[in-house]
Amino acid sequence: MSLFDLDGHVALVTGGNSGIGLGMARGLARCGADVAIWGTNEERNAAAVDELTALGARARAWRCDVGDEDAVTGAFDGVVEHFGRVDSCFANAGIGGSGARFVDTTLEDFRRVTRINLDGAFLTLRAAARHMIERGGGGVLVGTSSVSTVHGAPRNQAYAATKAGMTAIIKGCAIELARYGINAHSLVVGWTETPLASPTLHDERFEQAVMPRMPQRRWGRPDDFARLAVYLAGGAGGFQTGDEIVVDGAYSIF
Repeated sequence: MSLFDLDGHVALVTGGNSGIGLGMARGLARCGADVAIWGTNEERNAAAVDELTALGARARAWRCDVGDEDAVTGAFDGVVEHFGRVDSCFANAGIGGSGARFVDTTLEDFRRVTRINLDGAFLTLRAAARHMIERGGGGVLVGTSSVSTVHGAPRNQAYAATKAGMTAIIKGCAIELARYGINAHSLVVGWTETPLASPTLHDERFEQAVMPRMPQRRWGRPDDFARLAVYLAGGAGGFQTGDEIVVDGAYSIF
């Protein structure tokens, strides 16, 4: 079990106050990590901190709009000031598209999504990488991508584009930052019960069309990402890096 002991480890999870982010944060907390959460919903932030604290973790939340460079810089400085360091960074914050037809999608709608999902990921990962290089000792960067980059996302091209961009950023980081002992991975996530996805998943027509293609006959759950977060967080400086880890219940290959 010492292989999964994260005592003294500090993890930052953006979008960590609900959904997949909170699922990862729970796993990290259960294994002894200190957990910093970024989110824009103050009530969810407070509830998440209470839950993680009850698991025995030192936890704190910051209200941070990841699409705002100054906000990211300020929040990251706050995490380092409070916890002393950041060992792993999970760039998970994201929003969905408008659902408009591609030909009706405005540039404003497209950029609303890319501002959070792509610009926000870049700003978050850059802040973490700068810190890890400066303090030495390596670290881990993880970005939440999506199977929409594989099977296509009609009426949601902006979202899919940002997730493809996330994977590309992570691959570049894996190569460039390896010399500093920093590993980088992307999680290619399938249909999962989250506040963002649940309305679609429980649409009767959608469920009837998609569920038969789910080998496990269920949607993913946030806690399905807990063990994986723990495994990745503990891998700084190891030989495994640059992976696209598909977590979709075999949906993509069925």
